[in-house]
Amino acid sequence: MGTLFVSLVLLCFGSGIRAQALRPAAPEEVGMSSDRLHRLDRALTSYVESGRLPGGVILVARDGRVVHRRAFGWRDLEERDAMEGDDLFRIASQTKALVSVAAMLLMEEGSLLLNDPVGKFIPSFRTTLVAEAREGGGYDVVPAHRPITVRDLLTHTSGVAYGGGVGADRWEAEGIQGWYFAHRDEPVLATVERMAALPFPSHPGEKWVYGYSTDILGAVVEVASGVSLDRFLETRIFAPLGMADTRFFVPPTLRDRLVTVYSATPSGGLERAPDGAGMAAQGQYVDGPRRSFSGGAGLVSTAGDYARFLQMLLDGGALDGVRLLSPKTVELMTVDHVGSLYGSRGAGFGLGFSVVEDPGARGQPGSLGEFGWGGAYHSTYWVDPAEGLVVVYLTQVIPAGGLDDHERVRALVYQAIVETR
Repeated sequence: MGTLFVSLVLLCFGSGIRAQALRPAAPEEVGMSSDRLHRLDRALTSYVESGRLPGGVILVARDGRVVHRRAFGWRDLEERDAMEGDDLFRIASQTKALVSVAAMLLMEEGSLLLNDPVGKFIPSFRTTLVAEAREGGGYDVVPAHRPITVRDLLTHTSGVAYGGGVGADRWEAEGIQGWYFAHRDEPVLATVERMAALPFPSHPGEKWVYGYSTDILGAVVEVASGVSLDRFLETRIFAPLGMADTRFFVPPTLRDRLVTVYSATPSGGLERAPDGAGMAAQGQYVDGPRRSFSGGAGLVSTAGDYARFLQMLLDGGALDGVRLLSPKTVELMTVDHVGSLYGSRGAGFGLGFSVVEDPGARGQPGSLGEFGWGGAYHSTYWVDPAEGLVVVYLTQVIPAGGLDDHERVRALVYQAIVETR
């Protein structure tokens, strides 16, 4: 699909009519306060000045209009290279939402069903194994109680972890551990097929286990669609939504826009992550093999691109006259599917995101029905349909122990709302 021509059509939004999505607007036009949003800028600047954050980009949109978009700090501390609003970030697990939408596109076409067994697409998954701990030490490998389904992958109830837990020694011996894939010189489907022979830490449907589920889902998308995951995402999501800067690997010509990764130190400062491959390194997003498309954690994007994707979901599956999903599909994605299995107070889990079930129990500003997630490099996002709100916050810190900026960003975004919906 070529470059998208965006016409100036009018779209219904809530109870009103609006023009092309995500154009800038004064906060006061959509019930927010410019003065109160400045508190957000001051807070983020203080994190940089105190050496706790290198820099980042924050984007806040309400009612389809961007009311706050700021780059702060540095994309490279040592070079004193200032952060810019269109810089490229490794979004890690924020990839999961995009691949979940890819699966739902295929569901809407009839190419897969949520209750389809994964083995229908990847034969090695027709029967899988589970490692059960023995009392006194060791473990037994037993057949899974039932086949893993597509819905299990979307909800992280497949029982598949990131190569840890019971049976981790076999995953280590196979060289499959952790979420980082950019160094792999094999297609993701080949890696996923090898996973099927390894013991998983839980039976399907019995626990919420965070791990390779969405990487496996990406391989299912490849098989069900007949094209590689990068090509499917480009032609079916990125190009239609105008997400020109979202991809698995960065072209060498754009190297300077890729933000540097840092690690939080025990003393509260930052140190530059090492060059090379690995989860807590700069990674091989420019110079790597460029063969493994990790559906669980592989994409690079910008705040503006990711906001367009989220606005599409907030608008019921369409953006600027281009419809990707039915509103009923988005509705299905953004309700809880796992009940008590998720185990997070006040929240459940839908098809690709966490979902707020009880704002009071969660104990943070927000709304019933809000959905979102984040990434390993300390990025986060959320969508609040009740308030017409999209927030994207990107930085690159791993590990990020001791940082409280996510909670502060949330508080300062909501305090800037002066007219509720």
